[in-house]
Amino acid sequence: MTIVQQMASFIHHAAFDELSGIAREQIKIRILDSLGAAIGALASGPIRSVRAHIDDFGRSAQCSLIGGGRTSPDFAALNNSALVRYLDFNDSYLATGETCHPSDNIAAIMAAGEYAGVSGKLFMLAIAVSYQVHCRLSDEAPVRAKGFDHTTQGAYAVAAGVSKVLQLDVDKTACALSISGTPLNALRVTRTGALSHWKGLAYPYTAFAALSSTFLAMRGVTGPMEVFEGNKGFQESIAGKFHIAWEKENLERVNLTILKKFNAEIHSQTILESALELLKAHAFQPGDIRKIEIRTFDVAYHIIGGGEEGNKKIVRTKEEADHSLPYMTAVALLDGQVLPEQYLPERIRRADAQALLQKIDVTPSEAYSRKFPGKMPGHLRIHLRDGRILEIEKEDYHGFHTRPMSWETVRQKFEKLTLPFTDRDLRSRIVDTVYALEKHSVSDLAQLLARVRSPELR
Repeated sequence: MTIVQQMASFIHHAAFDELSGIAREQIKIRILDSLGAAIGALASGPIRSVRAHIDDFGRSAQCSLIGGGRTSPDFAALNNSALVRYLDFNDSYLATGETCHPSDNIAAIMAAGEYAGVSGKLFMLAIAVSYQVHCRLSDEAPVRAKGFDHTTQGAYAVAAGVSKVLQLDVDKTACALSISGTPLNALRVTRTGALSHWKGLAYPYTAFAALSSTFLAMRGVTGPMEVFEGNKGFQESIAGKFHIAWEKENLERVNLTILKKFNAEIHSQTILESALELLKAHAFQPGDIRKIEIRTFDVAYHIIGGGEEGNKKIVRTKEEADHSLPYMTAVALLDGQVLPEQYLPERIRRADAQALLQKIDVTPSEAYSRKFPGKMPGHLRIHLRDGRILEIEKEDYHGFHTRPMSWETVRQKFEKLTLPFTDRDLRSRIVDTVYALEKHSVSDLAQLLARVRSPELR
């Protein structure tokens, strides 16, 4: 068997009974967390372009759109994935050489599940499968250092989850994986330099294309079975040699994914929690700050601290702001929070944030880098004009797998994000449906999401 056939066999034979009670709970928590992020993004500008594209092409109406309307499964995956992803408030998985967002797969699986009329149990199982594939490929076959984006592994993860929810056999699942994996090898330039809307839409496009690939496989289209190990395949061209014993894999990787406490790039979470703890504990005003020093691990430094992926003190857009550790730290200290409103254009441009972020210096620490990804360490030192120095060192934050968020905490996050777009009854019904998802169908959940109010987009 080729590698993709081994992976397909694992996907096909995975069973709901193999999921531990903890994994089932964590899957529901991530579904609710992702739906909160999706509904909270309904007023975001680039969503207008995605929805206009879908409305213009207006094809079949088999699947529900969050915020109302129906469309084809692939366009539902595009739209709803864009909503899950755009705020950058959904979950993450940290591997040594890669960071990914496995909940980016949920909307595509939901679209395929509604199309196929499947149960909540199968939906949960398909999500667990996609998480396992996504996380394990991130562990063993990272691509960031080679110049490729983490959506590259996502092509296989989406195909895995969609194949499972469509209940494809081993051969068709292998074709879905290989068709998806061959064309969807994305460039890391998406997240370097001057960032564009594509930062938030790259994975939704992967979801759209990988779901389409899986439907082609369902209808009999074949793909290259040596996509990984073959001549000019994934190993030779991108990742190098790696090995995963798929026959020994379980469905528990979801338990090691982490949730965001703040609406900010994942590697910033410890520093932002630290900043707000210092603000609460000491009587100082942001205007009292002379300078701020941040020490963090190398991945955070390079992605959001001004390292190899670009200057993070030039912040003009939402996409640049939520990938700038100086901006996020500055606005946390100024506003006492980091939520979607901290990324409105007028907030980003305001002089107080622009001035304070220039006082923040970020440096990498070898000691912290050695602890990552098992921990997410950081040290924050604030120098005040009166001579005081406030500092704090932490190894994780509330939402990391060492301090996981509870269902109740995620429900509160969901409530806060969805309040402008839902009434109390609809929020309760969505929460209750996710909580008891084994007793519901995917359509039950999708129809509730279609009742969310879609606002006038700004």
